[in-house]
Amino acid sequence: MAHFRSQETVDSALRMSDEGVSDRVNAEIHGVAIKTIRRWRRLYQRRGLPRGTGFQGTPCPRCDGAALDGTAYALLLGWYLGDGHIAQARRGVFCLQIANDLKYPELNQEIAATIRLVKPTASPCLRNGQGMIRIEARWKHWPCLFPQHGPGLKHLRKIELADWQREIVAKYPEQLLRGLFHSDGCRFVNWASKPGREQRYYYVRYMFSNESEDIIGILTEALDLLGIPWRRPRRNVVAVSRKEGVAALDAFVGPKS
Repeated sequence: MAHFRSQETVDSALRMSDEGVSDRVNAEIHGVAIKTIRRWRRLYQRRGLPRGTGFQGTPCPRCDGAALDGTAYALLLGWYLGDGHIAQARRGVFCLQIANDLKYPELNQEIAATIRLVKPTASPCLRNGQGMIRIEARWKHWPCLFPQHGPGLKHLRKIELADWQREIVAKYPEQLLRGLFHSDGCRFVNWASKPGREQRYYYVRYMFSNESEDIIGILTEALDLLGIPWRRPRRNVVAVSRKEGVAALDAFVGPKS
């Protein structure tokens, strides 16, 4: 079937339509009019043609044995546990959403690139909100890769890594920590003074805050794997303040940008 757009564009648009992406969003992503998306879909349906050349859907690492980029997955897992959410869309499709601050454009692009590494056919959408941005991608198999998905807030339900997830984290704890600290953590300069002295001294500190004891446990286990010292100044906070620990985190986390 001939189209003015490339067959690759048509295939991509039809694939996203099958995955539950709305016509409006689909049109924005592919740079065409909404009526063009609808026309393509109806033409293929009317003629009984497959939705795109040889399209069979994106294979799942868990269901279909597809390859999974472990480094990218560990990073995305950290982001998901911190500021991620999975919502059900139409026709059995799920939408992975990662929320982040608008003032960190490099990190927002990194999240989108990481999603594409985990799902190679993904076309992440970046949606602006009030002071924040949501990076979204749709797929039927997001719950397969994130079995922690469930109803309600994460801190009100059990969050436990599956054995295969723990194996990936054991190989790539740095990436998990990067995702966790950049989502629900911060790096800042703190100060202190000795009793009876006015002079202050300054030092860099990392802090992670989360209401889920399970997610805090996942973070501290990864810190322990790397021998990074940490402490709990408050119930919902993990701090890394010792010079050697900060230096270790600076090597793969660093300031937000």
